[in-house]
Amino acid sequence: MKVDELCTAAQRAARELAALPRERKDAALHGVAEALERRAAEILRENQEDLQLARTQRQPDALIDRLLLDEDRLAEMVAGVRAVAALPDPVGRVDDGWRLPNGLELRKVREPLGVVAVIYEARPNVTVDAAALCLKTGNAVVLRGGTAAKHSNRLLAEAVQGAVIEAGLPRAAIGWLGPDRAELDELLRQRGLVDVVIPRGGEALKDYLLEHSRVPVIHAAGGNCHVYVDASAEVEMATRIIVNAKCQRPGGCNAAETLLVHRDVAPAFLPGAVAELKRRGVELVVDKATADLLDDGDLKRANRTHYETEFLGPKLAVRTVAGLDEALEHIATYGTRHSEAIVTSELAAARRFAREVDAACVYVNASTRFTDGAEFGLGAELAISTQKLHARGPIGLEELTCVKYVVWGDGQIRG
Repeated sequence: MKVDELCTAAQRAARELAALPRERKDAALHGVAEALERRAAEILRENQEDLQLARTQRQPDALIDRLLLDEDRLAEMVAGVRAVAALPDPVGRVDDGWRLPNGLELRKVREPLGVVAVIYEARPNVTVDAAALCLKTGNAVVLRGGTAAKHSNRLLAEAVQGAVIEAGLPRAAIGWLGPDRAELDELLRQRGLVDVVIPRGGEALKDYLLEHSRVPVIHAAGGNCHVYVDASAEVEMATRIIVNAKCQRPGGCNAAETLLVHRDVAPAFLPGAVAELKRRGVELVVDKATADLLDDGDLKRANRTHYETEFLGPKLAVRTVAGLDEALEHIATYGTRHSEAIVTSELAAARRFAREVDAACVYVNASTRFTDGAEFGLGAELAISTQKLHARGPIGLEELTCVKYVVWGDGQIRG
């Protein structure tokens, strides 16, 4: 099927999906979960094909980690689909309402976006997350995965689409394209058929879509995230947070890439924290003040390039700062408005950090690794939006809807 035909069919399906009651959509989602469980062995075999090819091509460890599916990750995907089914349906929800002096009654009602194109790279879980979230919100979805996960994506899309058909929903509710670049470019020209494009990938993908798409793009910048340890921070807590933010999954977009430390707490905090990070295999690059304090000849010196870099792996930049003002300035200069954290015991410092940091997610005394739809109780998420139009932060169910005003009258006309 040609791209324009696929999108035309998706638009027709979207009209049907928008009118479905929650029970029909939830039944389809439970069917998707069962199909994934039933075909688990096949899915994992296809994923091994992708992994073998990636290793042969000497792809980065961060990409291989995103690409990997195992029994635990597949079980998480299935649980995510069921979690989405259990969430309230935002479609049809009345967010606000009022009566005008002329007697007109206005209601602000949630409805689906329509046709959502999700374009992603080495992330096979996005195939399922996107399909589940779009089904729940009554959107048709066109999935376009990258070359690295082509075997996994194909089988996952087949399983999801088969479950949707078995549930009596239109086949075109779930559309899928291979990694052909010409088809991607054609998809990006489908203004009028596709309502929004959502990328899930690196800066190169985002920049390409923003340059070439005629369809609106909800985008995210990279995750150059910071943890700032304030003077009043509890040392043990701060160590736990930075180790988790850096090491729990270093390739995640919400992993910390720079540690900022108030100079007053640095002597008590840095030796233990650095030792724990090094024990876990993290390569550290540090500023002169940190190097002088630690007196460790193995530590490399950090420069501007390090502070600008999203490492997506076991590497961390460290800088000692004079205080909160300098930390805020550093984040404003190098941050990508994704996820930023402060560790502090002072309420005033926490409130100022939360107020002044320009980011989709700001944490007080918690790891940045929670910036994720499932962790936020959203069931799943398509991406983390760092822009300020319509959606910001994890893109979950509500972000896949928009509002329309329904106006009730009894014959009013405008004079």
